[in-house]
Amino acid sequence: MAINGLPALICALILAGAVFTAVVWWAWPRLAGPGARPVFGRIGLQLVLALAMGLPLLLAVNGGYGFYSSWHDILALSRDEPVVSGDPGADAVRVQGTHSWRYLGSDDPAVIGRIEAVTVRGARSGLNGQAYVHLPPEFLRASAEQRARFPVVLALSGYPSTTRVLIDLFHYPRLALDAVRSGAMRPAVLVMMTPTVAPPRDTECVDVPGGPQVETFFARDLPAAVAGHYGLTRDPRGWGVMGNSVGGYCALKLALRAPESYRAAAGLSASYAAARDEETGELFGGDPVRRRESDLLWRLRALPQPPVSLLVASSRKGEKQYPQTLEFIAAVRPPARVSSIVLDSGGHNYETWGRELPPALEWLVGRLRVE
Repeated sequence: MAINGLPALICALILAGAVFTAVVWWAWPRLAGPGARPVFGRIGLQLVLALAMGLPLLLAVNGGYGFYSSWHDILALSRDEPVVSGDPGADAVRVQGTHSWRYLGSDDPAVIGRIEAVTVRGARSGLNGQAYVHLPPEFLRASAEQRARFPVVLALSGYPSTTRVLIDLFHYPRLALDAVRSGAMRPAVLVMMTPTVAPPRDTECVDVPGGPQVETFFARDLPAAVAGHYGLTRDPRGWGVMGNSVGGYCALKLALRAPESYRAAAGLSASYAAARDEETGELFGGDPVRRRESDLLWRLRALPQPPVSLLVASSRKGEKQYPQTLEFIAAVRPPARVSSIVLDSGGHNYETWGRELPPALEWLVGRLRVE
């Protein structure tokens, strides 16, 4: 039973109702009265009741925000072991199936394109990544030569999250088709992923010493694998990356640290340095130089800047990283370029990102050129 499905939520509601009824009508009267045993019994019942009543709420929140995609994500104990790819001679992109969806009442690929569920196998990093790839209808009817001229956007979710939120909550494919229909954007191939390719650890897209090589996966493995499988360009001027929250940090960092792979990036509510908490663990092996080099504000101020186009989005009210966003904008200098989306009010949530995403996607594709 899927953790994000309606059946799981219904079962949790039924369980909560049954537990509440049992506690009120049966257990509580039997534990009335003084004495240590009844008191501890009532405490235990309150804990059981709180857990049972809280489970539907937790499932509903998870369904809306996509923190976990399966029960395994919650129960997983390993933090450092990457998912190792199999036969290195096999196709680096393996199509697992096609995602069913509709747009403007149609499910015809000639109208809405095709979304493929794929596994990307990292030859250098040894990591596997699950992705959805949206091939627009123009791509499906294009020749091989024409396909090599399509821009490519890597879209990253936050942490914790799942790849499905990029389709179900962010609506990346629908927004792309809307923009193409209105003439605001030309067709682009979308590669949609979560940055968590070594679950459940939040690696902040870092090559962890002795651990998962996540930056290598996104900077080198993924562009080579996807371009090779779909016949896309490997010119970095045709590749862009964007994301929200941790995904936004990853996007900006990939452009600044790997301009040979991505020449444009957009970060929505992005942080500007790698976090350090229970979910990340020690990402840099205790090396302060490694940590400093992943600090984007430090990089902009201390190192030569690459010829990349960057977009940052924040809100004057509701975003705690707004002051750092202003610092980031002020620190960018040629040959790098920076644009911004600044809302009067917003927050670190899907409602805010939903307002920022359409112009950010159009901006990003508009910066990609394949010659």
